[in-house]
Amino acid sequence: MTSDAEEPTLTIDELAARAGVTVRTVRFYGTRGLLPPPVIGPRRVGHYGREHLARLALIEELQGQGMTLAGIERYLRQLPPDLTPHDLAVHRAVVASWAPDTEATMPREELQRRAGRVLGDDDVERLVAMGVVRSEGGAYRVDLGLLRLGVRLLDVPLSQEAIAAARTVLIEHSRAAAHELSRLFRSEVSERDTRDAKSLSAHMHPLVVQALLTTFQRSLREELGEWLTQSQAPSRAG
Repeated sequence: MTSDAEEPTLTIDELAARAGVTVRTVRFYGTRGLLPPPVIGPRRVGHYGREHLARLALIEELQGQGMTLAGIERYLRQLPPDLTPHDLAVHRAVVASWAPDTEATMPREELQRRAGRVLGDDDVERLVAMGVVRSEGGAYRVDLGLLRLGVRLLDVPLSQEAIAAARTVLIEHSRAAAHELSRLFRSEVSERDTRDAKSLSAHMHPLVVQALLTTFQRSLREELGEWLTQSQAPSRAG
């Protein structure tokens, strides 16, 4: 796996292909300040990295929510300038949570186009195991909100069984958290105050999702940090 500090290695053509946009779009976003400038390498060739990919994914999500270009510019200007690709991915997940679940049925060719890469049979099987894709005859039922995340997980060196087990853990714990939070909010709003309940839900939904993501991100970082420290201790002692 790569780190957020990875050096930019993609040409503009490779970046556009990975992000599923045109080179012209990348250049346009650059002129509008939506993307940071590339790192200029030998022969004056611009190189792009994970931050550019993460920003393009966030822009795509904002567009999918119906936000105008001016609105996207305002949204991106409000973000801290030192966000890592991981931080941008968290923002994209928060934005995606505002929309209702969206699924679409498509052939293999369209699935690959949306994924931004060629998908082998093993890749499709892993996406099915993640719950991102369901096979329906000769086509595929795709969870559009999870597709990009699922495609990124294809490059993670985990077995299909481990990914499926992780998905089960996340679903069980997220449902438990959602149940407890819903019970807490219901206790604050009378059953007869339907309008208040709807207003509370509309305001709290994005805030709760962002709080959960931030809390989980911090907890996971601490857990992984402790694990790495413990795993390195024997080698240091040696």
